[in-house]
Amino acid sequence: MDQKEIRESVEKILDESHVGTMATVKGNEPHSRYMTFMNDGLKLYTATSKETDKAEEIENNPSTHILLGYEGDGIGDDYVEYKGKVSFNESEEMKDKIWNDYMNHWFDGPNDPNYVVLEVDPVQIRLMNKNNLTPKELEL
Repeated sequence: MDQKEIRESVEKILDESHVGTMATVKGNEPHSRYMTFMNDGLKLYTATSKETDKAEEIENNPSTHILLGYEGDGIGDDYVEYKGKVSFNESEEMKDKIWNDYMNHWFDGPNDPNYVVLEVDPVQIRLMNKNNLTPKELEL
């Protein structure tokens, strides 16, 4: 499998899989939770509140580990193992772009002062379980 095929497989998973686990670091220990993601190429975005543990954890250590794509249909399901660096994106453009009505459960609209977008730049991406082959790393 060449790099073009790996990238196409990774991007397909990122385009089709929106719920995954996101781990941050809390006191030198991993802290994971399910999150909903959108992507632009290889960059990931997710919404959160400034008043969450994850926001504080990211301020202290911007490293994250994300798993996306495993749907539970079988042991050989393809998925992406994604290591990244997180930054806070508070631009109105990005907040509007990822806003959806489901977020009304947590925020008073896209202008809520606690609403922030987490922007995740990839550091390492591995394609896992593709055709039962060993993990394939995407060169960044």
